[in-house]
Amino acid sequence: MKIFKLSVIALLLTNFCQAQNGLEGIIVEKYYISEPNDTNANSIGGNLPVNSTTYRIYADMLPGYKFQAAFGLANQELRLETSTLFFNNADYGSTTPNYSKNSARKNTVMLDSYLSVGAACNGNHGILKSDDNGVSNAINNFTPQVLQSTNQAAGIPLTIQDGFITGTPCLLAAVGIDTAISVLDNATVGSVFSTYNGSWACLNGATGYDSISNKVLIAQLTTDGTFKFKLNIQIGTPNGGTEQYVAENPTANQIQLADLIFDSSLWTEILDSESNQVSSFKSYPTVAQSILNTEILSDEKYKSATLEIVGIDGKICFKDNVELTAGKNNHQLDISNLSKGLYFINFKINNGSSAQRKFIKQ
Repeated sequence: MKIFKLSVIALLLTNFCQAQNGLEGIIVEKYYISEPNDTNANSIGGNLPVNSTTYRIYADMLPGYKFQAAFGLANQELRLETSTLFFNNADYGSTTPNYSKNSARKNTVMLDSYLSVGAACNGNHGILKSDDNGVSNAINNFTPQVLQSTNQAAGIPLTIQDGFITGTPCLLAAVGIDTAISVLDNATVGSVFSTYNGSWACLNGATGYDSISNKVLIAQLTTDGTFKFKLNIQIGTPNGGTEQYVAENPTANQIQLADLIFDSSLWTEILDSESNQVSSFKSYPTVAQSILNTEILSDEKYKSATLEIVGIDGKICFKDNVELTAGKNNHQLDISNLSKGLYFINFKINNGSSAQRKFIKQ
């Protein structure tokens, strides 16, 4: 792996312009969920536990903005973690996706855990599977074939749209993370990447393959455990300024963004009548006084949903209809008039799919 050195001071510029919210959000894509057949690659690719989920993380920016760095500072940790271990492909895997498209076709290389500034392999951008045209897929040539799962919880199968598209993505520059990044190397195993004084970056700034939607792949992580992250991100503005977005403890012109904190255990799958996942739903805090926040990840084909708050006696205390757009939908519920106690929140999409979470009214 080639690592470029540069000054942290030069990278994390301090001449911020007035924030314009160029970072629209963070997208977490379930790229693949492994099945028993994928363990056929163990002898070459390394041990991939069944039901491991491969997560891809994208910085979603407005047109004209550039991803510059994911960084950690003294009071703002940059952290990726799992409750088990990250999967690192022992064959062609590395801390960055520097394998070829041809190598991506071998065993479980496409599921390697790595950091990125746009690339999914040499000469290819990583894009959402839903944005892929399905042309020139990396069809697995391992015998027997692996990565054939059609698990609905991971959306589009890799055999149909693999999330690779030819281009010239930026090369990753690593600053002060030589030890931390080793947890993602093909010869090691580990559960935590953390830095309070380092970053991974694109020196010239990275833009998405599609300059209008402008989504840049910044990491791919595979694990069979609970996956969490805290990110801090710097982007460049169209007029040459910079904006910094942090998970916590914002200072000066920094912008705190809830999307920069993720915990896979907080999301509940929304299942259809055949127990296939069609979306995900989150509610917080688990102990609330007046406001209950909800987040809904929706496909463009689902236009509306119903939220119900139900008491432990089964009676509906509150019901609200919400309109959905593709992507993340945020909605707040006023629960100030509810009596203290345990409640359930039911989420129902217009196709009959549903999910349930619980919370305590304090």
